[in-house]
Amino acid sequence: MAQTRTPRARAPRPSDAPVASEAARDEPAIQRPPAEVRFADELERLRAADDGDRPPGWAMSLTAARRFILGDESLGISQKFVGDPSLVDRALVTLATGRGLMLVGEPGTAKSLLSELLAAAVSGTSTLTIQGGAATTEDHIKYSWNYALLISEGPSLRSLVPAPMMRGMAEGKVVRFEEITRCPLEVQDSLLSLLSDRVLTVPELSGPESLVFARDGFNVIATANTRDRGVNEMSAALKRRFNFETVFPIADFATELELVESEARALLARSGVTVPPRRDVLEVLVTTFRELRTGVTERGESIERLSAGMSTAEAVAVAHAVGVRGWFLRREAGTPADLVECLAGTAAKDNPEDLARLRRYLEQQAPRHPGPHWQAFHAARHLLPG
Repeated sequence: MAQTRTPRARAPRPSDAPVASEAARDEPAIQRPPAEVRFADELERLRAADDGDRPPGWAMSLTAARRFILGDESLGISQKFVGDPSLVDRALVTLATGRGLMLVGEPGTAKSLLSELLAAAVSGTSTLTIQGGAATTEDHIKYSWNYALLISEGPSLRSLVPAPMMRGMAEGKVVRFEEITRCPLEVQDSLLSLLSDRVLTVPELSGPESLVFARDGFNVIATANTRDRGVNEMSAALKRRFNFETVFPIADFATELELVESEARALLARSGVTVPPRRDVLEVLVTTFRELRTGVTERGESIERLSAGMSTAEAVAVAHAVGVRGWFLRREAGTPADLVECLAGTAAKDNPEDLARLRRYLEQQAPRHPGPHWQAFHAARHLLPG
């Protein structure tokens, strides 16, 4: 069967769109540029120094990709993912074998970040992304049509609008499928033939144009959080197309505290806050999250866990809110009282009982920790709503 021509996309390909990248670099209004833009200098240095063998279609070798994600001080490469290095190794090897990669874990364990970094390292772009949800359809995954052209000219490459999966296959790029288990089962199973036969069929077209064959470099990284996996359980057939890797929460307190501090400092600077977050307030925040997440205190005593996701990512969001609240309301760094105010929105998301559990924690556990910051945290418990 002959190789098909690449369909003409309605938008420029990421690899052929330097203007978009330059705009993302220079435009301060962009809230979060993709990884390949944020770390463009590091990627360029790694590619220039990369003398390793590259899998077909990859932008760099496995060793260089590993350095990009885990960091390399000798090359001035920052660490971007805080987690088990062997997880990154296994993920890269999975992608190099052509198998799909499924990242599962608790909400907020940086699955999406790792997916983005892997795609940026392997393909040079991380923007071929499908966001799973109840409203996701096959049109969002494969392709759709420019209906004005379709009506006037009929089915043709000109009226075809490629979606991320078609573009990834035609261009030899990694496609990210976020929260795949939030999609209906029949939508998930539309990936079966793509991952097995590596070909996408467009039945509306005829001849070689009706087939899009995957080029070297194409693969799929999917994510699913363990709280939602039962929403639309994956079929056994689709599971067999993926290697599953679990992303666990950060085990070490000092590592998690350092990560929350560095991320919160960056977010606060971007929000116009000129004072850094208080270290003592962050210690209270991270300790509270860890104890309510695991149901075990630092002293080894069992307490009630919160049903809400008390993840590291959520802790960063709360630290950001605390700093913004303190600066824009009083022109100072956030305090333990601000922390109590900001925790309420985290605790009361899914279960009204979580707010009561948080209140009991503030009343019973906070005063048992030493230090004035903990005493201030306990004294502000009346600020919880309800």
